[in-house]
Amino acid sequence: MPKYLLSVFGPAERTPYGNYASKEAMLEAFADTGAFNDKLVAEGYFVYADGLAEATTATVVDGQGDQPVITDGPYLESKEHIGGFWIVDAPDLDVALRLAAEGSKACRGKVEVRPFQTEESIKDLLGS
Repeated sequence: MPKYLLSVFGPAERTPYGNYASKEAMLEAFADTGAFNDKLVAEGYFVYADGLAEATTATVVDGQGDQPVITDGPYLESKEHIGGFWIVDAPDLDVALRLAAEGSKACRGKVEVRPFQTEESIKDLLGS
């Protein structure tokens, strides 16, 4: 079954409660997201999910030259950054989009859906 990355985006500038206006709002979103995770497991879609620390904790490594260049901070300067994600097994994009809509509602954030590359998609690219 194809795998999809459901990335949750939120503002780069966080409140003391992450992307939420209050402690209560944060705890409610966490509970709803936990229930969504349980549903993914029960329906056989769940592969892995997790939240990420603030983008300011990122370290960028560029190992393309003779010596790696390591810099602090996120690679992109942006108003929004990825805050968490799910990896799901879904039979097709329509199911992945439905799951993303449910996840978006649960966590109260925008969710981007991207399929993982497959051996078939790489062969198609290479014309083999």
